[in-house]
Amino acid sequence: MLGMGPQARRTEQRREQREALRERILEVSREIVKREGFAALSMRKLAEAIDYSPAALYLHFKSRGDIALALRREGHANLRDAFLAHTSIADPAARLNAMARAYVEFGLAEPETYRLMFMEPVAVTEASADVSPNGAGLAGQSGAATLSLIADAFVELRAANRLPPHIAPVACAEGLWANLHGIVALKLNGAALPETPAARLVELSLDAWFAPVNGTEPRFNSPDRSDTSTR
Repeated sequence: MLGMGPQARRTEQRREQREALRERILEVSREIVKREGFAALSMRKLAEAIDYSPAALYLHFKSRGDIALALRREGHANLRDAFLAHTSIADPAARLNAMARAYVEFGLAEPETYRLMFMEPVAVTEASADVSPNGAGLAGQSGAATLSLIADAFVELRAANRLPPHIAPVACAEGLWANLHGIVALKLNGAALPETPAARLVELSLDAWFAPVNGTEPRFNSPDRSDTSTR
């Protein structure tokens, strides 16, 4: 803050203090969610944990719904980073394999964060400022950016004639994501089935997805479904 006048320094100090408090709120919220789940998070409990009044918290987040959206965005950013670590893999099928494994590993390693991202209802009414004009929240936009990395691999597969030409890469990406989410959700919820380890389930799922590459009849080769995707 060298070269600043007294008023400018005070303004900068207040800004830094606000940012530090906001990060502290998110840090403690993150800890509570990871330890006890999102249902355990309340503004009062959070205020007690950081030794601030609830009123101070409301200056930074209007509700716990706002905190949830901030944590969701963080989670999506971390998941995207896990995917980006594999984007240098040249073969798109191998890249999808690596990203699929990374997805399941992320979900099982961060169960409460994953539940918050994909298994808790988005409280849009509690955080209307984070909703774009088309109704998509920022967390949803972050998820779409991650989905695009999967779709890009399917685009490459189709360009290399490893998918039928009428198949929509985005639909394939959404289908694979739903497949992987099912694996994580069943494991996190302690379902009696499947008994097969998650890593093996990912292998079997990818074997099914890449069946056309192995020369078998594509199970999604439906002539009455044309691809209108521009991806």
